[in-house]
Amino acid sequence: MKKNKVLFILGSLGLYLLSTGVSYAAFNFLRTSPKLEIESPLSEGGMEINLNAPKTEICPINGLEYTKQEKEIWEKRRPLSVVIENHMDCRPQSGLSKADIVYEVVAEGGITRFLAIYYCGAAAFDTLLGPIRSARTYLLDWTMEYDASFVHVGGAACYADVDPRVRALCQINEYGIRDIDQMGRYGSYPFFWRDYEKLGHSVATEHTMHSTTGKLWEVAEKAGYGPENKEGIDWLDNFKSWRFKDDDKEKGDVSSIEFDFWDGQQDYKVAWQYDEEKNEYKRINGENEHLDFNIKEQLRAKVVIVQKTKETGPVDEHKHLLYQTTGSGELLLFQDGKVIEGEWIKEKKASRTVFNDSRGREIEINRGKIWIEIVPSRNKIEY
Repeated sequence: MKKNKVLFILGSLGLYLLSTGVSYAAFNFLRTSPKLEIESPLSEGGMEINLNAPKTEICPINGLEYTKQEKEIWEKRRPLSVVIENHMDCRPQSGLSKADIVYEVVAEGGITRFLAIYYCGAAAFDTLLGPIRSARTYLLDWTMEYDASFVHVGGAACYADVDPRVRALCQINEYGIRDIDQMGRYGSYPFFWRDYEKLGHSVATEHTMHSTTGKLWEVAEKAGYGPENKEGIDWLDNFKSWRFKDDDKEKGDVSSIEFDFWDGQQDYKVAWQYDEEKNEYKRINGENEHLDFNIKEQLRAKVVIVQKTKETGPVDEHKHLLYQTTGSGELLLFQDGKVIEGEWIKEKKASRTVFNDSRGREIEINRGKIWIEIVPSRNKIEY
């Protein structure tokens, strides 16, 4: 009897240690990213994509030229609109250099957040993205311009203590946005995972959620978010491209752009330095070169657009803000070392924002990566 009791105790202890070990291993697996290349080239039909082939195909989103193989890939998809954070503890972020367009706007407390649009630039690569963060109402209005699949981790919820105007999670359904929420149906590994040690040290949980463009387009396909809607209409059929042009031969003398989003938040101050040789702008964030973690290079833009807009709030106890996305406002567009003053116009939530010069004519924009800075109307822009 004593022998059976001892065996039972030993067996129970062994089972406990085994289950504890499995749990610990699983926990540590989920704490780290899978072993994948952070920017690996794709192949098509078993053949490597030749990125050195003639670039004859124009990206409808930012006018940049790509190969026929890349176009064949992006035509089978619709854009991804991904919420990526900019808290000090998460820098450098992954994947911003592969976005066709990046919007930057304050989330709360003067801390900015990015909405990155992926379509052409990421067509030939499976690119690590993150950290991915939560939805805000004004991000939805820009997402709808591209009829994109919206990628986020939760968001401003539909609770009584949240101002009805900012309840992004309710509005996603109300507006009919194609939703990819990490907290939803496809939120588990291998589509999303947390990486606590990517930067070489531990960070808080909210700064750890990642995915890749390849995984997100896989989710979009599973969810039925292909290029066509239920009526067979391709998203591009209703998309309005901006007017694009080649670089000016004569360059201007505007060598830098500087501005704050909020007073007292110097960690989120932005500067863009003009590189005349490459005719691009190099990004400084919080007085440091802003790098992409994947490639360890400074973020660059061909065009920097400062879109001044009305800021309202905080509007509730969660310190949620409202930014004017429709109507019109002051515009500063920087390209070719020059600045163009004008007006931005967006008729309704799903309308394409148009950028006009001071005479009311739509501005022709250089082909390439575009950053759109959503800055409160009261702020001074130095250049």
